Amino acid sequence: MTSKLEARQKARQDDIIAAARRCFRNSGFHAASMSQIAAEAKLSVGQIYRYFSNKDAIIEEMIRRIIDHRIAEMEGKTQTHLMPHMLAWRETLSEDDDALMLEMSAEATRNPQVAAWLKAADERMFNNACEHLRKTYPELSESRIRCCVEVMAVMVEGTIYRRQIPQQVASDEMEKIYQEIINMLVSAK
Repeated sequence: MTSKLEARQKARQDDIIAAARRCFRNSGFHAASMSQIAAEAKLSVGQIYRYFSNKDAIIEEMIRRIIDHRIAEMEGKTQTHLMPHMLAWRETLSEDDDALMLEMSAEATRNPQVAAWLKAADERMFNNACEHLRKTYPELSESRIRCCVEVMAVMVEGTIYRRQIPQQVASDEMEKIYQEIINMLVSAK
């Protein structure tokens, strides 16, 4: 009985998160209201409060799910050989997640709690990426690994932002440059 109840609760939370994602994409985090989310989810506001204490709790769960998905996608993959192509061609795991993370970054400038959640999410991603680099490039020092991950994060996040603007350079040319940058980063010094 408990597992059926838990499954129903999880399904309802999933529905609320999906509705919130649509509202946040359309209105932004700051402007989207609990009543909008409730209407989108076809629930009452009171029903939403059974699953989430407030809008920030929905945002927190959304961040957790996006980061869980990104980490799961990284598992067992050597990202450095894929990065030049993904960056140059502006490929993404999820355009929707990228747009929501940009919205979350904007919300973090107004909401210290969202800023704290993003900081924790970044730490999870950073540590996971360091672990992958350690396995792939065991000859690199810990300091070098951390520097590599920071530069790669800047490239990925910059590309997410730049994806909104038409690219000024041919992707195949950019891929070569990104490959040179990655090669330079992971060469032992």
